[in-house]
Amino acid sequence: MKVGFIGLGVMGRPMALHLQRAGHELHVWARNPNRIGDLPAQAWSTPAELGRQCEVVFTMITSSADVAGVALGTAGLIEGMAPGSVLVDCSTIAPETAREVAARLGEKGIAMLDAPVSGGVQGAIDATLAIMAGGEAAVLERVRPLLECLGKRIVHVGPNGAGQVAKACNQMIMVAAIEAVAEALRLATASGVDPARAKQALAGGSAASRVLEVMGERMVRRDFAAGIEARLHHKDFGLVLDAARRSGVATPLTAVVAQQLNALMAQGWGQDDTSSLLRVLEGV
Repeated sequence: MKVGFIGLGVMGRPMALHLQRAGHELHVWARNPNRIGDLPAQAWSTPAELGRQCEVVFTMITSSADVAGVALGTAGLIEGMAPGSVLVDCSTIAPETAREVAARLGEKGIAMLDAPVSGGVQGAIDATLAIMAGGEAAVLERVRPLLECLGKRIVHVGPNGAGQVAKACNQMIMVAAIEAVAEALRLATASGVDPARAKQALAGGSAASRVLEVMGERMVRRDFAAGIEARLHHKDFGLVLDAARRSGVATPLTAVVAQQLNALMAQGWGQDDTSSLLRVLEGV
């Protein structure tokens, strides 16, 4: 297929490469052309021009406003994509933005899936991402072979916006777990216990988790270089709290974790890894 990709960051670039290596003709657009580098793809000067070439376009960009601009703005995808083509947005954005973009594209006969992903940079590199899809089931089946190039678990959650709700739930659980690991290892250290030994002991019991394994190891090694930058989790928690407010749902634990992320950002660690939540506790 002729496949477009917009958003060639630390996750988007390996995702685009997986599609190209699977035999699909890759087309790209980047706000910063230097990001394209030696990627084996045809580059275009606007999203609209890219959209004219492609049956399916993927986006993997930062914010709700960015997605809306690329999809619906001047020289956006809506001006180039043909009726019957599909936008697959893998970004993490507000559910209502996903619904609005899908509705506007739908007026032109363009289908959309909001299909945010989980698994981090390594999941993108290994093509083992979890993909949470919102949109029509028939559209998902059309693009499933492409999604299978990127991930191992592809779940149709519901209509447009449902994928983003699922991703919000994912972020609530994951970042709360990172905060819990940070607090546990901080307690171990303050009590005179080697945090590496404490982590090893916890990993053999009911507290065992992927978060403990990966983020706990970063905390033990004090390796705060970014896997996924903490500023992105901070952004996501803004979306989570807004979704909870709109739904009238109480999220007391999430609110506390959001305050810890605020403190992390205030320290200037937004471009470091979210395991830096440990450093926030150490500064208390």
